[in-house]
Amino acid sequence: MWTCSCWTGAATFVEQMDGRTHSHSALFDTEAWAPRLNRLCRFSHVKRHPTSSQAGRIPPWLQGTLLRNGPGMHTVGDSRYNHWFDGLALLHSFTIRDGEVYYRSKYLRSDSYNANMEANRIVVSEFGTMAYPDPCKNIFSKAFSYLSHTIPDFTDNCLINIMRCGEDFYATTETNYMRRIDPQTLETLEKVDYRKYVAINLATAHPHYDGAGNVLNMGTSIVDKGRTKYVIFKIPAAVPEAKRKGKSPLKHTEVFCSIPSRSLLSPSYYHSFGVTENYVVFLEQPFRLDILKMATAYMRGVSWASCMAFHREDKTHIHIIDQRTRKPVHTRLYTDAMVVFHHVNAYEEGGCVVFDVIAYADSSLYDLFYLANLNQDFEENCRLTSVPTLRRFAVPLHVDENAEVGSNLIKVSSTTATALKEGDGQVYCQPELLFEGLELPRINYTHNGKPYRYVFAAGVQWSPIPTKILKYDILTKSSLTWGEESCWPAEPLFVPTPGARDEDDGVILSAIVSTDPQKLPFLLILDARSFSELARASVAVEMPLDLHGLFIPDVDQAASQTQQARASGCQGPHRPDGAAIELSVVA
Repeated sequence: MWTCSCWTGAATFVEQMDGRTHSHSALFDTEAWAPRLNRLCRFSHVKRHPTSSQAGRIPPWLQGTLLRNGPGMHTVGDSRYNHWFDGLALLHSFTIRDGEVYYRSKYLRSDSYNANMEANRIVVSEFGTMAYPDPCKNIFSKAFSYLSHTIPDFTDNCLINIMRCGEDFYATTETNYMRRIDPQTLETLEKVDYRKYVAINLATAHPHYDGAGNVLNMGTSIVDKGRTKYVIFKIPAAVPEAKRKGKSPLKHTEVFCSIPSRSLLSPSYYHSFGVTENYVVFLEQPFRLDILKMATAYMRGVSWASCMAFHREDKTHIHIIDQRTRKPVHTRLYTDAMVVFHHVNAYEEGGCVVFDVIAYADSSLYDLFYLANLNQDFEENCRLTSVPTLRRFAVPLHVDENAEVGSNLIKVSSTTATALKEGDGQVYCQPELLFEGLELPRINYTHNGKPYRYVFAAGVQWSPIPTKILKYDILTKSSLTWGEESCWPAEPLFVPTPGARDEDDGVILSAIVSTDPQKLPFLLILDARSFSELARASVAVEMPLDLHGLFIPDVDQAASQTQQARASGCQGPHRPDGAAIELSVVA
């Protein structure tokens, strides 16, 4: 049970769980800034909110659930996290049925969450926050804690994205753990350790899916058998009938390819990767983890995040892996130092691979989200030193040995990106700069790995907080935007119209939070073609900005429910009713 007590400029939320009470205080109590910055952080979980309002008309074909994930709780008892990305995971869902919208949210009941709640303080370390034992613990407990952090067992606070694997859905982060969840109730189910299936310590939260639903992902294996490597692995969408017997597809994970790290103890950090129909694109960027520093971070009283460093004097190495041979191409490709969090798309054209990324000139983005910067001086503290830029690269799959040194190996006319042959056999790749000021890119996923035209993204400038939603047309180099005063949009997700032929025939879904305390957060639905507003559904609940998610069409949910029902001997899928949903928004 949750109760809430609020007043201007500050908030205290009280949780009653298992007979114990935990209070979470808002971080930002400056009267002028708290209403705005609290949209980044949430400190309560509230149930059964009153019905709010809906405007416009939802397309009748839009039936399904938008699942979202992101950091929510940033204080536990008297302790608080240092970084916004450390907050305890908060799951959201907007279920759209027959023109009505139902909202639900729930904290992920990870082991990290449960341990923190039990202790009424932060006791599990996150990437930007190192947790230390209670001063009252004896010396043996402290010694064990130091030892366990030397070779850390990372958190299962899975706050970044939602991954589909077969008929199951998982909350994911960048460690070796993920948590299976129920997409209807948001209940937390079993904990999954990637290491049971593939030898990795870290994994991306941005997998790719092929037409059959198979999952392709990447992870880093740190000093395994004397080697540090980047591992590409594949999870089948379904288990063959002969092997089914209730086993998860995860048990049939196979290593697709591995790429040796250029440094044994300083592997590259990466958040995503790209794919085409025949190739995988991986950027080994000079934003690196120092493994030795991470091993001693706990004893030195610093966070694991402090063990990451950007080396602007180094190169960004471009790896292209052939999915057919499962081996990297031999051409040595590189570009200038940069930091990429999100790949947009990639495809093959004219003997080369074209790939688009959102790139920064440095690693300042991560530093801006330390909560010490999210105060009344927010606008001054949180200014990016480089604007996120949509860059298009084109890299040759083969190098003509007779080509002159200094010649451009890219012959396609669709881009001005170049790849210059150097005397030592390397190829220096220079991108085409397409657009400045965008992040959290999404596309029509049916065009993933293929030629495409449109990018849907959150618009940002010198501040990392998005203020607009934009649609960028790569062909015409033009853009459309949606924006509203005091509104912060989340990642825009494209949902295609059933049977659509045009790439932008569909809608954009985005959860919008407001910096105006008098304005409720809402689900926004845009026409993806014109970017005109179709509908919005406001929800009377404190809702922070989230990170990533996915949309589950009702046909997919029905199939999943039917399979689960058959396994348990229960009836098939059913329509949610108002009593089961925490907030319903009715036209």
